[in-house]
This record gives sequence, C-alpha cells and structure tokens, in this order.
Amino acid sequence: AGSAQEGLPPRPRCVRCCEPPDQRFSYPRYQPLPQINMTILKGEKGDRGERGMQGKFGKTGVAGSRGHTGPKGQKGSVGAPGERCKTHYAAFSVGRKKPLHSNDYYQTLIFDTEFVNLYDHFNMFTGKFYCYVPGIYYFSLNVHTWNQKETYLHIMRNGVEVVILYAQVSDRSIMQSQSVMLELQEQDEVWVRLYKGERENAVFSDEYDTYITFSGHLIK
Repeated sequence: AGSAQEGLPPRPRCVRCCEPPDQRFSYPRYQPLPQINMTILKGEKGDRGERGMQGKFGKTGVAGSRGHTGPKGQKGSVGAPGERCKTHYAAFSVGRKKPLHSNDYYQTLIFDTEFVNLYDHFNMFTGKFYCYVPGIYYFSLNVHTWNQKETYLHIMRNGVEVVILYAQVSDRSIMQSQSVMLELQEQDEVWVRLYKGERENAVFSDEYDTYITFSGHLIK
C-alpha cells in the first residue's frame, strides 16, 4: 500500500505451491528405543541350592606312569608294649640209682632221683608222667645193661607199648638209649615198663652213680 502510494508497481504475493512433507509422504517417524543398564539392575547373590544327584561314573582312564620315589619319612614313635606271651611248659628228668630185676611179668620202673620235675607232672611214687598240657612231647630213656642178662623195656602210653629198648645177652655191659616224640592229650600217662621174657631181664645201676634216666618235655 505504501509502494502503491509512492507510484511503485505492486509486489507479487508469495504462495506455497507444494504441500507439507508430512502430508505428502507416509514415512514413519523415528522413535529411539530405551537402553537399560543391566549392571545397575543386578541383585544380591542368592543362597546356595541343594546338591543334585550324583552323575554316572566315567570310564576308567589309562594308568599313569610311576612317579619318582619320595624321600624317606621320619622314624615313628615307639608303640605301647604288647601283652605277655601266654606259653605253657612241661618238663621232667628223673633217674634211678638202684638196679632192677624182672621178678614179675610186667614191672613199672620206679625212679628215686629227681633232677627236674616242673609243676610235679611226673609222679615219683607211681613212676608215671601225667599230661596236663596237651601237645607234642619228646621222651628219652637211657639205661645200663647187665652183663650176661637181657635188657627189655617199653616206653608206655596209656597201657600200650610205644617203643622198645632192647639189648641181647652179652659179656659186656653197655649204655642203651631210646627216644620218641608223642602227641598227648590231657590225662594221658607215659611211663617205662620192664618186660620179662624167657631170659632174666635186668638193668644195672648203683648207689654212687646214676645209670638210668628218663626225661621228657613239651615241644609244642
């Protein structure tokens, strides 16, 4: 209006010839996604759960090579003393200083000298050893023969002849011996018996020396 009044030509009027972009195109608008910091949301550590069932055993592996020998360990301390060994004993050794002739058919050899008689298992009155400890025993008999006379004795066990000591008639008297091992039970009896045969039977001894001995002891 001012220009028209000053004699100038009218200024052209500006008109939009295109529609706004949001009306011409249907592109979706960009919306940024929210991001959460997980480290901030981490809670406290929970309690330990119950132990699960044991799984199956795996296959046995190959044995490894033997390792090097380790150093020798230190000597251990001394242990407590053990109980005392319970061992039973039985032993005897007797002798006779008097000679003996076989006046009877059977005659028990009685001894008058006692060297060893542990626990009195040998009865000096009966001339017999009585077994109180079952086991294996060793017995030995030594006699001196009488010249011109026969020597015939038995080592007996419960009335049965076990071994014989025999010497024929001779002009010389000699020492004779016999030994045997016997397995005895409790209450078994062992002794020496003089046997009378067709000839005169005798053993020699005197009051100064001991020529006749009978001994026995428990082995096991």
